[in-house]
Amino acid sequence: MKKFWAAFVLLLLVPRPSAAQSTGGTPNVSCDIPGQVVNETGLVTIGGIQQWIVIEGQDCANPVVLIVHGGPGNPNSPFAHNMFGSWARDFTVVQWDQRGSGKTYAANKPADGESLTMDRLTRDGIDVARYAARHLGKRKVILMGGSWGSALAVHMAMAAPGLFHAYVGTAQLVNYQDDIAASYAHALKFAHTAGDADAITALDKIGSPPWIDPHNFGILRRITRRYEAMHTDPAPKGWLDFAPGYDTADYLAAYEAGEDYSFLQFVGLAGDGMGPKIDLKKLGMHFAMPVYLLQGEEDLVTPAEISKAYFDGLSAPAKAFLVLPRTGHDPNVTMIDAQLRVLTSLVRSAAMTADQP
Repeated sequence: MKKFWAAFVLLLLVPRPSAAQSTGGTPNVSCDIPGQVVNETGLVTIGGIQQWIVIEGQDCANPVVLIVHGGPGNPNSPFAHNMFGSWARDFTVVQWDQRGSGKTYAANKPADGESLTMDRLTRDGIDVARYAARHLGKRKVILMGGSWGSALAVHMAMAAPGLFHAYVGTAQLVNYQDDIAASYAHALKFAHTAGDADAITALDKIGSPPWIDPHNFGILRRITRRYEAMHTDPAPKGWLDFAPGYDTADYLAAYEAGEDYSFLQFVGLAGDGMGPKIDLKKLGMHFAMPVYLLQGEEDLVTPAEISKAYFDGLSAPAKAFLVLPRTGHDPNVTMIDAQLRVLTSLVRSAAMTADQP
């Protein structure tokens, strides 16, 4: 891993909210004493509804990291401590169950015909960032996103740049149509190379994207996940086990219902969901904050050639691109460790300085 980190550093190009997106002067609500531990879970009014937020940190003087989960419909909160617990030493980590997901879904079951939109979720995310900054007495937060969450996070970063110290993206979703076309092409190539008749038949049956049938995305993902597993290190056993309070029958039912609802909102019933509309280049290619992208070398969902081309074209005060060996689209130790190294080595010091009164 050291040689990959060294190569990453060489790639560096270094040359409490209000309407102005700054928390300057906002009273510190949850961080009254330096060294104070923060361990909070609960529903907070965001975007006019109650949304679930989890905050964990060993010292509230540390910078705040807001993690925007993927899916959509796959919140991190049930296993956040397993995966990100060690981060609490140097950061205060905020997890948010997005509208339509997890405990937010359980508290606000959508009405028949109610749709999710990128605009609504972007506004929710900005409200969460503002809440976290104000609640923890910070001027800004560090923004992180993975997979679907990386696309949503970029929308947030572009819409409210003054809220964020930096953006750290993993498995960056850039353009749904381009990403899924590349994913399909890689899967078909793997299938032919392996002589995998079942996969070839399934892929030929659905044909190359764009698609209308929402089932096709799932068919492709089952195939790519199998091929990724052949060349990647899996997540540790128990990492994705739901923590106490999330392992109840009622929560599991809400989680699965939210996952189904959000997935259909993403792909659409006729190719008309949020996903097919994603094209980050249309938002502009200049970021007001540093940008660090991490890419699994074996990622067959958001392939490297798409995210690297996007990275090459964007401008930012600083930027870097890190390719992670034996890593696919889903989290493993290599991915989580690399994310933490980016945060500690490239973001933390500047964030600490910028958050000073």
